[in-house]
Amino acid sequence: MNGKERIFAAMSHENTDTVPWVPFAGVHAGKLKGFDARQVLNNGDKLIASLLEVNRVYDPDGQPVVFDLQVEAEILNCELMWSDKAPPSVATHPFATCMEIPKKFPEKNDGRLPLILQAMRTMDQRVGQRTALFGLVTGPLTLASHLRGTEIFMDMFDHPDFLLELLAYCTEVGRRISELYIANGMHVIAVVDPVVSQISPKHFQKFLSPQFHELFAFIRQAGAFSSFFVCGDATKNMEVMCLTTPDGIAIDENIDLVSAKQITDKHNITLEGNIPLTSHMLLGNQQDNMKYVLDLLERISPDGGVPMNLIISPGCDMPYDIPVENVIGTMQAIREPGTARAMLANYQTQEFDMTSIHLPDYENLLKPLIEVFTLDSSTCPACGYMKLAAERAIQELGDKVEMVEYKITTPENIARMKKLGVQNLPSILINGQLRFSSLIPSNRELLEAILEYK
Repeated sequence: MNGKERIFAAMSHENTDTVPWVPFAGVHAGKLKGFDARQVLNNGDKLIASLLEVNRVYDPDGQPVVFDLQVEAEILNCELMWSDKAPPSVATHPFATCMEIPKKFPEKNDGRLPLILQAMRTMDQRVGQRTALFGLVTGPLTLASHLRGTEIFMDMFDHPDFLLELLAYCTEVGRRISELYIANGMHVIAVVDPVVSQISPKHFQKFLSPQFHELFAFIRQAGAFSSFFVCGDATKNMEVMCLTTPDGIAIDENIDLVSAKQITDKHNITLEGNIPLTSHMLLGNQQDNMKYVLDLLERISPDGGVPMNLIISPGCDMPYDIPVENVIGTMQAIREPGTARAMLANYQTQEFDMTSIHLPDYENLLKPLIEVFTLDSSTCPACGYMKLAAERAIQELGDKVEMVEYKITTPENIARMKKLGVQNLPSILINGQLRFSSLIPSNRELLEAILEYK
């Protein structure tokens, strides 16, 4: 089997010779050629050169062309904040103060679509016979959040009819982008909606089930495979996500992959994930990443057979500075597990040092302290909206409350997270107590929680 055949078999729920491997190298692709995030996302030649280098160095069975959940938002008049080592983030929300449904729909010449579509055509011509190409589309809830901001979480309670109409519009945007991507050579359309992890199954069924079901049905009819890509702790939503009938579901390290696979197997859906981005891929070494993959495969298939309905990949978009050798080690562990296991004989994963982490004296604080734990609010939309929720409360309460964000991109912050017992991201703690975990609070809910500590 070549890589494309392997991905197609996995997404068709057939046997494969090895577990398929998909490195989600977004802006990290640029690092392989010495280009920063701005260059790789705004220059077609540099994007293509970077993607070809990913294909050469990481030998993927499948790979995304662009991992940027702001492409649609930019077309729809959201202003972006750019970074050298991360995709852009949404800086303004054009419908934050007005309950209107946008009239514009993306066309092939809008925004950065000409650059992206050309890269897709070129990659299909260069590697599309042997590598499955993934086109990533922003999911309806995340796109609605880009347009509306944190008001979206109040709309669920105060303006449900408006929200349903807005989500229907965002689903149509996703359909049109999917259509363009499929026409330009994409084999798998991944609908990426990280904010889904921040709502309840009840709200998912009320606001999103029909939208996703419609979108996945369209992708299937258009001749491509579909993947439902969600970041954060979406454990509570796994069942209702399966009922929308995607071909696959992609998850990050916030969800236990073995437990999740029991749910997806019941619905005959392929599961994809979930190598930890920071603790292993960014901050670990090659052996850490190899061991994680081998242990994961052993848990899923104790007899050593190749499991069906499984694709191994990073939990989400790979950070720019991930060491190349860590990604190569991951690939080697997937392709040659016996050899990798022999290489790791007696190897012990290094533990994070928690003795140097000093926590505040929570019992004697002069004012409430909000601690926001995120993967990285500048790159993770769900994390960004969790931080925005905290910042909005700060604006209302002024100097009566303090806030700090801990991005889990350093060993110290990972150790702090473990010391406080934080299991999932994003989360909000108030005076050291976990109050919101993978559920973005409305402004009213957060203010009420803060006032309990005054």
